Amino acid sequence: MAYHFGDATAKYYGRLSLNPLRHLDPIGTITLLLFGFGWAKPVPVNPYNFRDYRSGMLWVSFAGPLANFALAFASLFLMYIPVRLGLHWPFYHQFMEILVIFNILLGVFNLVPVPPLDGSKILAALAPGRVAAFFRQVEPYAPLLLMILIFSGAISWLIWPLFTSVLNAMQTVVLLILGLR
Repeated sequence: MAYHFGDATAKYYGRLSLNPLRHLDPIGTITLLLFGFGWAKPVPVNPYNFRDYRSGMLWVSFAGPLANFALAFASLFLMYIPVRLGLHWPFYHQFMEILVIFNILLGVFNLVPVPPLDGSKILAALAPGRVAAFFRQVEPYAPLLLMILIFSGAISWLIWPLFTSVLNAMQTVVLLILGLR
């Protein structure tokens, strides 16, 4: 998306790739394995290269969660195709279910409006100048706030209701499309 809006930074760093190894963060991967929570390398973006700063930031920030929701929808669709055909594949069903859950969780989590998550950048792009300036001032301290929200469990009050709503909506659409409802 950043490339589309005029920023080739990710291309220069070799990050326009489907190779997952180019996106692994060593510490994020280790913490994922040890604690069940991790992260990938952030995609390098220089918003000053965008033809339109606000529009570019908005769409670049939407791209990640939107990709997660699209993958979740596709996985949900693929999960129910064997059901529609009368096939019973427990391992396949379980694998697709995990893909659905993780992608919806990642999409919803990234929409939380706390820097450095995409939700804060979306809000800053849509907000008046003073609010956007506030987000830029708070950004250096926000990772600490995010960690407090995660480890205290407070973030789950926001994420689980949204996760359930998104999952139910997607499931309803997929079941209607496949004629299972």
